[in-house]
Amino acid sequence: MELWQALLIGFFAYLGRNQVPWLFGTTGGWYGIGRPLVAGLIIGLIMGDVTTGVLCGIAVQAIFIGQITPGGAVPSDLNLAAFIGIPLAMAAGGGAEAAIALAIPLGSLGVALHNFTMTVQSYFSHRADKYAEKGNADKICLMNIIGTLPSFIERFFLVTIICYFGAPFAEKLLSALPGAVLHFLQIGGKMLPALGFALLLKQIISERWMIMLFLFGWVLTVNTGMTTTSLVLIAVAIALLFVMKKGNPVALTSAGSIAEGDEYDE
Repeated sequence: MELWQALLIGFFAYLGRNQVPWLFGTTGGWYGIGRPLVAGLIIGLIMGDVTTGVLCGIAVQAIFIGQITPGGAVPSDLNLAAFIGIPLAMAAGGGAEAAIALAIPLGSLGVALHNFTMTVQSYFSHRADKYAEKGNADKICLMNIIGTLPSFIERFFLVTIICYFGAPFAEKLLSALPGAVLHFLQIGGKMLPALGFALLLKQIISERWMIMLFLFGWVLTVNTGMTTTSLVLIAVAIALLFVMKKGNPVALTSAGSIAEGDEYDE
């Protein structure tokens, strides 16, 4: 990997890090380019292989698809997992399985680094509070800007250095692994996305019978070759029918109440 590629990947990793303010806060950063799918596209463009980048991004995204960030707490740092795991896997000549194998431990490492960085940044928040008591707006602004430096140092330099110096190591590691280990990684790479979707279903399914809707969509896709767009349209139609059917009794009750009220007025 060239140095300029590692620098660009490190820069985008910083922009997509949690609690970085530059891209409309976490909206464009953590929930935008920080997602593995978007990161895979960016890395693919930088490394000249968009297809492999997106496929690796899809695989890593599937693992974390059910993950939420309640109150800023990071269960697993998918940003670090994506912006290091995907480029190292691509540089080593691997695919989605290799990206998944690297992403899981990197996600745990990212949580520890995130907590450490946030602890360091709390110092600048306290300094800003003291300047606020004195009414010094310029120093408050300065503390807010300086407070972003720990995140920049941690994410930009870490990702850049690992991507640049770690690519040869990752290539040698993958080439030295026995065939049985690589086969295990391939199996695990196919199982972990299923776990991610299971976590997502657990969050969005409020009643048990709704699992049949998921199975219905899966059967349609597998047996008919239906595209995702067509399946989405069918899902929207079913959702509208469900909402309309559920809303009709309310409408009838309201209409009945109005009729009784008119009769009472008369």
